[in-house]
Amino acid sequence: MAKKSMIEREKKREKLVAQYAEKRAALKAIINDQEKPVEERFKASLELAKLPRNSSATRLHNRCQLTGRPHAYYRKLKISRIALRDLGSNGEIPGMVKSSW
Repeated sequence: MAKKSMIEREKKREKLVAQYAEKRAALKAIINDQEKPVEERFKASLELAKLPRNSSATRLHNRCQLTGRPHAYYRKLKISRIALRDLGSNGEIPGMVKSSW
């Protein structure tokens, strides 16, 4: 089980990303538009830098929804390999059988 503080920190980042997504996209559109004057693009880049760091989507890290584990994460299932193995062993995942010999 991951530390509660790390799980909560990740939730806080997810909220910030959702809150600032539109504003970040608008500023990035201005920055990348070659038609705009240099001064306006520079001003937009300064505004983008003023936004919180954790509002960037690249700061997010995938975590297991059951345990909060950050490593060995299966994107399709949104759980870690350990949680997947436990669920498979208990027969809670349809069609999955843990092999043993």
